[in-house]
Amino acid sequence: MNLTELKKTPVPDLVELAQSMELEGVGRSRKQDLIFAILKARAKRGEDIYGEGVLEILSDGFGFLRSADASFLAGPDDIYVSPSQIRRFALRTGDNITGKIRPPKDGERYFALLKVGDINFDRPENAKTKILFENF
Repeated sequence: MNLTELKKTPVPDLVELAQSMELEGVGRSRKQDLIFAILKARAKRGEDIYGEGVLEILSDGFGFLRSADASFLAGPDDIYVSPSQIRRFALRTGDNITGKIRPPKDGERYFALLKVGDINFDRPENAKTKILFENF
C-alpha cells in the first residue's frame, strides 16, 4: 500500500475501500481521516506501507517528507524523518526519499519513516559517497 497513491484516490473510492475493509464510521469522514484509518488497518494486518516525498530538515534536526501535490507545504500527511536517519544517510533538504513508513502511534500526529528505500532514486548506500553541489 502506498500513501502517495491513496492521496490521489477520490473520496468515494476511499469510502468504498474502507467499507470493504469493514472499518466503522467512515461515511462522513474527511479524506485525511479515511487515509489514516485505511493505513492503520492495513498496518495492523501486517501489510507494508510505503511513502515518498522531498525532505525538509528543520532546525531541531528532524525532518519531514513533503508532497509535491501540496506544493511542498507542511500538511497533516507529511512523513516524519528522525535525526538519526538524517545523520546515518547524510540526508539534506531537497533529497527525494522513498521508504517504508508506519502510521502515527497514540499521541503522534504524523506518519514516520521506518526504513529508507531510495534516496534521489538511488540506493541508500550510495548517498554517503555523493558529491555535494557546493563542492564542485
